[in-house]
Amino acid sequence: MHKIHLSPELVERSRGHRGRVRVLEGLDPKRTAHLIVDMQNGFLEPGAPVEIPLARDIVPNINKVSREVRAAGGLNVFLRFTYDDTESTPWTFWYDMISSPQAKAGSAGAFRVGAHGHQLWAGLEVQETDMIVNKTRFSGFTPGTCDLDKQLNARGIENVIISGTMTNCCSESTARDAAQLNYRVAFLADANATLTDEEHNATLNNIQTLFGDVIMAEDVAGLWRR
Repeated sequence: MHKIHLSPELVERSRGHRGRVRVLEGLDPKRTAHLIVDMQNGFLEPGAPVEIPLARDIVPNINKVSREVRAAGGLNVFLRFTYDDTESTPWTFWYDMISSPQAKAGSAGAFRVGAHGHQLWAGLEVQETDMIVNKTRFSGFTPGTCDLDKQLNARGIENVIISGTMTNCCSESTARDAAQLNYRVAFLADANATLTDEEHNATLNNIQTLFGDVIMAEDVAGLWRR
């Protein structure tokens, strides 16, 4: 598990802007979705192409939050990173410029629909009432690459709780875009994971300063409108 550190200076800066540290209080659980980002074999399995070892440690907290959201009448959405070379706008910047040929081949092999790496980690508690949504970019809200926003809007979702991997990549990208689209964002400090504490905490501090509330898994039960 990551060693979590929120900078007191940045927390105070956010307090000065918001008037309080946390802004998400009294949420309607029926208008809340828990977005579980990329908890797939290709990220969690030992020796996987994009293995994030600490992502295995957060599975119990993700399941705890999923149970809490489900019991309160909210929605759990499992996002899956997907490689699709047939999409109308291929992601050439990432795969052909940022990625080496070897890295591209690893992603292509692991994250195609139907591949073992694309499947959700077996330790996750996934129920029939939950949603599974594929995305082909880091963020689940990138237009033309995922219909997450459309599906959430159709269900009247206004609030999102974000967990998953990687903290500073797909989780943060999804959180940033959610805030830009007027979703209220709660980011779970102990239910997101990446490769190092430094990267993890950089995202937590950025989210707390600009994009939402940083909370712990045990705080979720206190979010609901009583």
